[in-house]
Amino acid sequence: MEHRIGPFQGIPFLISFGGNEGVGPMFKIMWATLFALAVSLGAQAPSYAGNAINGADYCVQTGGVVQTRLPAYNTNGGDPLILSGHADFCQYTSQDDGSQINVLLKTLKTKQPTLAALAYYAQVQPGNCNGNPGSCYCTLLGGTDLFGGINAAGGGWVLESDPNDVLETCIFPDLSSIDSWGLLYHSQNIVRGIDLSTVLRYQNPNNPAQGKQRPLAHS
Repeated sequence: MEHRIGPFQGIPFLISFGGNEGVGPMFKIMWATLFALAVSLGAQAPSYAGNAINGADYCVQTGGVVQTRLPAYNTNGGDPLILSGHADFCQYTSQDDGSQINVLLKTLKTKQPTLAALAYYAQVQPGNCNGNPGSCYCTLLGGTDLFGGINAAGGGWVLESDPNDVLETCIFPDLSSIDSWGLLYHSQNIVRGIDLSTVLRYQNPNNPAQGKQRPLAHS
């Protein structure tokens, strides 16, 4: 049986989705504001020197688990087609409720702005749309977690060791990524796994003091 990381898992679902109209202006204003902040901060500190850390080590030091996942099509059909390539994610699991959130290692470790981090910090309220709420929210933010468009076959990122463990992750045009359900729940002030503002090395441009970095674990 397929296990999808993200939806529900004991947390009340608070969002109602209907038609698909009326969301454009809100998202345009949100992204314009975020980009202005990010560009301003980036212009002040354009150096990439701070990115030179090992993403896997940083994931583990901040309480996460590194997972290598493979892109797969037809995950709803019981015989997924494993596609070319792979990606390394950091998965954080809450000790309180067992919920999880996944972030691409490159997105986690960079000190530069990424669309995924900006989307997480923005907490834009969901618009109205049909279908999978997590996937819909990802699309409204300008990302995608779809494999082959909207279809019954499904797709996602599966564990090397378990093709039935499927992750729906929202991939943005800059190739940054946070899982779709983590983004959606966070828009409602529900933290899954961990508050990413405490571990993302790119700090919230709206409120730099909000995301106090948690101390690294030492072995």
